[in-house]
Amino acid sequence: MTKHRLPHLVLTLFAIGFTGLLLSFASAEDGWVSKYLTVNKDGSITYHADENGNTIPDFSKVGYHHGYREIPKLKVVKTLTAIDKDATSMIQNAIDEVAALKPDKDGFRGAILLKKGTYSIGTSLCISTEGIVLRGEGEATRLIASGKGQRTLINVQGSGRPTEITGTRVEITDNYIPVGAKSFNVSSASGFKRGDAIILYRPGNEAWIHDLQMDQITANDQTRQWKPEEYHLRYERKITGIQGNKIFIDNPVVMQMETKYGGGAIYKYEYTGRIKEVGIEDLRFESEFASDTDEDHGWIAVGFNHIENGWVRNVSAYHFGYACVSLAQGTKNITVADSKCFEAKSQITGSRRYSFNNDGQQNLFMNLETTEGRHDYVTGAKVCGPNVFYSCKSSRTHADIGPHHRWTTGTLYDNITTDGEINVQDRGNWGTGHGWAGVTQVLWNCKAKGAAVQNPWASGKNYVVGLEGQQLQGRLKGRTHGEWEGQNKAGLQPTSLFLAQRIAAKMK
Repeated sequence: MTKHRLPHLVLTLFAIGFTGLLLSFASAEDGWVSKYLTVNKDGSITYHADENGNTIPDFSKVGYHHGYREIPKLKVVKTLTAIDKDATSMIQNAIDEVAALKPDKDGFRGAILLKKGTYSIGTSLCISTEGIVLRGEGEATRLIASGKGQRTLINVQGSGRPTEITGTRVEITDNYIPVGAKSFNVSSASGFKRGDAIILYRPGNEAWIHDLQMDQITANDQTRQWKPEEYHLRYERKITGIQGNKIFIDNPVVMQMETKYGGGAIYKYEYTGRIKEVGIEDLRFESEFASDTDEDHGWIAVGFNHIENGWVRNVSAYHFGYACVSLAQGTKNITVADSKCFEAKSQITGSRRYSFNNDGQQNLFMNLETTEGRHDYVTGAKVCGPNVFYSCKSSRTHADIGPHHRWTTGTLYDNITTDGEINVQDRGNWGTGHGWAGVTQVLWNCKAKGAAVQNPWASGKNYVVGLEGQQLQGRLKGRTHGEWEGQNKAGLQPTSLFLAQRIAAKMK
């Protein structure tokens, strides 16, 4: 057993609320408990390991500042009113004006308030400077993606990429690191200190790909067999402590690391150009369109890349072809909350209608709703967790929820309700040869028409705890079902794994 114990509860559970607090502390007498973990009377959690030491990981440290800091309400420094012509230049000039202001000690410049009314946006808006919030007055402030052209209406984007600091790489010496671990041994910890930003590096490996049978995908004209150099996984972490050559990290390992599959390493990194502290809030986005299958119009309402510690909240998107919010690979610790994606307009086929899309790390999507989507709460290729989708609803769906592409690691789907499917499976030659969609994917207390959740041939497990819905075979025969527990059994406690883990994390 692995026990994470923190002595007292901080009641400021940002964006969660007292009802969730009570539900998370509901006793086993009110229902049933999972064999994978125990919520103790003091709110701490004991995780029950399998024969190899693997546990369901801790997903609590996701979202804005890992959930330890409340999303701020920035002071308004610029106010705009609607005009009867294209408003792109007016709003972009205001963004640029606020970008020129000196940030305060916390890195904030201020909020731009768009008063209620309709703002026509013929191209796109861009925020590339940190400390800026674009705010409306809720549904009464309408930003319209006018005219033709697939585009992202609001781009929040820094620059750069994670760059290894030369001479800092050291090898991990453990033969096996289980899922859920927050510590491991390295050849030498002398060059590291608490607080260092590191990459936990897990290299691609031919033996691993062979054991996953991803060099044997039944091919069509588009199929690409997996190649080791395309599967080097880089997890962003911070060092929380050092004991000798033992390193402790803030977020857990979410995929088994084994010497037989190439082991692993850590190194310090820089991300020059990545911005932070940008928010989009209280806005309604709409796209003009010519027909239900029109594709020459607004595609994404809000797109983030190369940014950490930002947020999107209280927004709605209507008639976009791809997404309300799409977080690219360079995002980290973003919270997307209390938002909606309705009535998408596009063809109903691949690469469309990914209502809330995540390709980044340590991001939180919560309290969301969609209609007419395909992959409503979804991750792409080689997405490195942990990431969380919590308390989200989908209706009139056209495909499935879950890891869509290839080998996402460490995602929690908690209290997801859909009239479609939630799938974690070997996708075979779909797309360009997606193959295994992911590992350490956890479905907790979800409701769906059905779910195909399978364990990959190597490197870990996928979990389904308390699902209301059918167990599906999945696309391909001969795959092993994942770890199913309590199917169609009401009363799972804690009701929300994420809330319980967040509460435990805030106890000190």
